[in-house]
Amino acid sequence: MNGDGAVRVSVCMATYNGQDYVAEQIQSILSQLSPEDELVIVDDASKDSTLDVVRRLQDPRIVLLPSAENKGYVASFEKAVSSSRGEYIMLSDQDDIWLPGRVETLVSALQTKDFAASNFTVFGGPANRYHKVQLKESDSGRWVANLVTTWIGIRPYYGCTMAFRAAAKKLILPFPEFLTETHDQWIAIVANLNRNMVHVAAPTVARRLHDENTTPKSRRPVAVILRARIMLLRAIFVALGRKPGTP
Repeated sequence: MNGDGAVRVSVCMATYNGQDYVAEQIQSILSQLSPEDELVIVDDASKDSTLDVVRRLQDPRIVLLPSAENKGYVASFEKAVSSSRGEYIMLSDQDDIWLPGRVETLVSALQTKDFAASNFTVFGGPANRYHKVQLKESDSGRWVANLVTTWIGIRPYYGCTMAFRAAAKKLILPFPEFLTETHDQWIAIVANLNRNMVHVAAPTVARRLHDENTTPKSRRPVAVILRARIMLLRAIFVALGRKPGTP
C-alpha cells in the first residue's frame, strides 16, 4: 500500500459477452490488489449481462468504462492501458484465473526490465501443443531470436501473462492503426526491440479453455497466417521508431 494514495498496480481488462466467467476472474484479481490499486475494465458493448455482473461486485477499485459500440478487443485494451494510472500495469483476459502471487511475481520481475511475460497453466480442457510451449528465463536477453520467433508466431507471448511499467506506455501507445489482432505480440515486439523484456518461468495465470476463446486453438488457414505475418512485419517497422525519449 502506498502512503500517498498513489496507484501502484493497474490491471487492464477487456470484456465482451463475458457474463459466465468474468466474476470469478475479477475476484482472483482483486484478492491480490491493495485498496489503492485499480482494475480498469473496458467493456466492448457486450450484448449479455457482463456490465451488470461487474457492477454488482461494487468494488471501489473497479473502473468500468463501457463502450457505446463494438470496436474489438485490441481497441479495448488500448483504451484500458491509456486510462491506467498505476506504476505497474498488468493485462488480463476476462475468463481466466490469476494464480496466487501473480502480482508480486511480476512486480519483482519489473525491477530489472520495463516489460515482463510469464508462463501459464490451462484448465477446462486438454492443453494442445501450442499451450505447452514455454518461455525460458535464459531467453530474456535473446532479443533478436525473440523478435524472429514472435514474427513467426511461435514465441508464447500472451497478453494475459504480460506486465509493464508505466514508463513503457509511451513506447506502445498508440497501437498502430492497422493492428486488428495480437496486441500482445505488438507489445512483445516493442519490448524486445528496446532490449527491455524479462521472461518469468513460473506460471502466473490459469487460462480457461472453452468454446468462445479469442485465441485460436488450432492452426489457422494459410491466408490468415500470411496476413498476420505481414501485419506484424509492419508493426516491427513502426516499433523501430518508438524509442525512449522520442516524442
